[in-house]
Amino acid sequence: MSFNEGANLDTSQVTGGGSRGGLAIGGGIGGLVIVLIGAFLGVDLSSITGSSSPFDTSQVQPGGEASTQSFEQCKTGADANRDDTCRVIGTVNSVQDYWNDALPADVSRQYRAAKTVLYSGATQSPCGTASNQTGPFYCPSDERVYIDASFFDELTSRFGADDGALAQEYVVAHEYGHHVENILGFLEKGQDGKTGPLSGGVRIELMADCFAGVWAKHASTTEDSEGNTLLQPLTQDDIDSALSAAAAVGDDHIQESLGGGNVNQDTWTHGSSESRQKWFMAGYEGGTANSCDTFSTDDL
Repeated sequence: MSFNEGANLDTSQVTGGGSRGGLAIGGGIGGLVIVLIGAFLGVDLSSITGSSSPFDTSQVQPGGEASTQSFEQCKTGADANRDDTCRVIGTVNSVQDYWNDALPADVSRQYRAAKTVLYSGATQSPCGTASNQTGPFYCPSDERVYIDASFFDELTSRFGADDGALAQEYVVAHEYGHHVENILGFLEKGQDGKTGPLSGGVRIELMADCFAGVWAKHASTTEDSEGNTLLQPLTQDDIDSALSAAAAVGDDHIQESLGGGNVNQDTWTHGSSESRQKWFMAGYEGGTANSCDTFSTDDL
């Protein structure tokens, strides 16, 4: 999905990566310890890359506040069309503009803004160390989304998604879907300690996919602070791009293509490729948060 070239990007909604104090593994959801809630892939890529550690800790700053990273290259929609980092910023702007209006209208809950931490290599979060090997994730402890834009290269080259813009934008919208779940109180329901295709964790992930589809339905109506429309209308190629990303990060696809070829449904944490595509389309076709209740059905 392309940005309108003259739209303005609001870089205040993102911050640069860096250490935010010491490593704090865990956080509070219903008293349960959580590590990387909403990690997009749900796998440790160290076993695939051959690294002895899933994180390159040499790239983590040892302490202090988050670094001040400049995003001066990201000013307009034209910048978002040519640069992955700027595309993330534009997508954050669009997703938050949509939910700020839609959430109270759909479910009578007020949306609250959540920043995205854009980092390179690795950084710290209250939910643990963030790295492009963990994939993008949402941390409910500080209500922030963590993304290394280099992950999008992995999404295409390693996992098999196409390189379309909506494949990347879907990832951002999915993580903000977890923020919406947090506001609505669903994240706690997902912490049932189980795995498998009907587990709470899978339901949470599929709901976030659905919320991404809801946003995609209305993305071309979202605006910048001056009332300029951020995104152009979706095309079928855009939808196909999002579906390719959803399929690429399905548990069965990852297990079969990257995990040795053995598909074990009992260990699923995010849902099959088919389910992830299905729920993205459920949100896109339904068009509201009410289309996304993955806890009221076993037909996932």
